[in-house]
Amino acid sequence: MSDTDIVVLRRGVHGRPASEYVSALCDRLPDRTVRRAETPAAERSLVADAPIVTGVAMDESLLSAAESLELFACLYAGVGHLPLDAFERRNVAVTNAAGVHGPKIAEYVLGALLTFTQGFHRGIQRARDREWRHFQTRELQGSTVTVVGLGAIGTAVLDRLAPFDIETVGVRYTPSKGGQAKAVYGFDAIHEACAGTDFLVLACPLTDRTEGLVDEALLETLPPEAVLVNIARGPVVETPALVRALQGNQLRGAVLDVTDPEPLPEGHPLWTLSNVVMTPHNAGDTPQYYERVADILATNVERLDSGEQLQNRAV
Repeated sequence: MSDTDIVVLRRGVHGRPASEYVSALCDRLPDRTVRRAETPAAERSLVADAPIVTGVAMDESLLSAAESLELFACLYAGVGHLPLDAFERRNVAVTNAAGVHGPKIAEYVLGALLTFTQGFHRGIQRARDREWRHFQTRELQGSTVTVVGLGAIGTAVLDRLAPFDIETVGVRYTPSKGGQAKAVYGFDAIHEACAGTDFLVLACPLTDRTEGLVDEALLETLPPEAVLVNIARGPVVETPALVRALQGNQLRGAVLDVTDPEPLPEGHPLWTLSNVVMTPHNAGDTPQYYERVADILATNVERLDSGEQLQNRAV
């Protein structure tokens, strides 16, 4: 029998040390033994008898060493990088961090929309150039925002937009489920959802259906004064088509937390466009990250003991 209940793998998230995650788990689970593996050798040793392992990734080699494993709690919302078939063959449950990013990414989107309505990006550039010259701005009130993907992140975005007196449009796989948007479309009606929008916010997972969703045809449907905000995944947007639209005044601007390719090569044209704001895939970074994933795992420790359905179960 193992003297370790939960093993935390050594790799942290967003540059934050995994030791902070260990502390958050110990606070919530004082009766459980939580140990962090600090080396590859320690990982293989500790997972051998532990019923629960948590971290960013667990490959098949490490999984094969985990003879008593019941649950792998992934620290990412997406689990496509994991050997899910291998977990399923071993009858090991896999959970994800869905919902953890919602509050922070929603604030990022709000900041992106306000950046382009208030012209902050233009003001910053003119200040760098020591140029005191006025420019026209806009109001967020009265605009239309289309949110593609109405999961935890898309819903959090709509929550934060509610006080601004704007028209909201949602796009989801099953529009009959509705949502907080005033109008909800399916992906087969993406052009109708985008035809009159001022801001297109991508908050959907990367799937066969969403890869290349924002292509040349959809960019032509968008009004030329629209702004694209991508906090989904880079390949949801066809990058060459986006560059052409931005260079040809077919699109007012873009705020990109993700790109394709990622990271962008040094000579890529997106670096040089004044109507593009980019961040290095860190819209979800928050000092509350480990606190939130620890809440999920603490809940699932109890559910694992009682045989209840696990929160955020992916496998």
